Amino acid sequence: MDAPGESAPQLTRILNEWSAGDRSALERLTPLVYEELHRIAERKMGEEQRGHLLQPSALVNEAFIRLLTSGPVDWQNRAHFFARSSHIMRHVLVDFARKRGVAKADLSSMGDIQGTDFKAVEFLDLDGALNELERLDERQACIVEMRYYGGLSIAEAAIVLGVSDETVNREWHTARAWLFRRLRPKRPT
Repeated sequence: MDAPGESAPQLTRILNEWSAGDRSALERLTPLVYEELHRIAERKMGEEQRGHLLQPSALVNEAFIRLLTSGPVDWQNRAHFFARSSHIMRHVLVDFARKRGVAKADLSSMGDIQGTDFKAVEFLDLDGALNELERLDERQACIVEMRYYGGLSIAEAAIVLGVSDETVNREWHTARAWLFRRLRPKRPT
């Protein structure tokens, strides 16, 4: 997930310069991260139902606008930037689903969970379940958000959270299992 032509420390430096108010840093940052955000959005939108009205470029543009207007952030590193971007993209998609009517979310990218027989759930149901998970375990919800919406790897999520890869992997599996149980279609009684 490295931005082309920039190492992670260089990107972190530019993020910090931007946080400090350097407008030229934003001009240098935008082309570096835009391509990666677009790649993430293309992958995410490719998972959603065909003919989705929101295109990857529109998702990235809206997320970037929200990122720019969300106020200053003390960026820890490039993974922190992409984690925050994941959070914003989630909310852009949720807002879009609310405005356009409920859309389906494809959970196949979360991997197979034994005993699950569905891939698509109502997009707003997934958001509600993530909000519920966040109340139960904030870190697990953050991991799902980073992995599912932002495409961060286990290692990148571990860097953002300051924990081991093993911890993220374990909590990723636990969170996915909880979400699949929570989102399992109700059987008539």
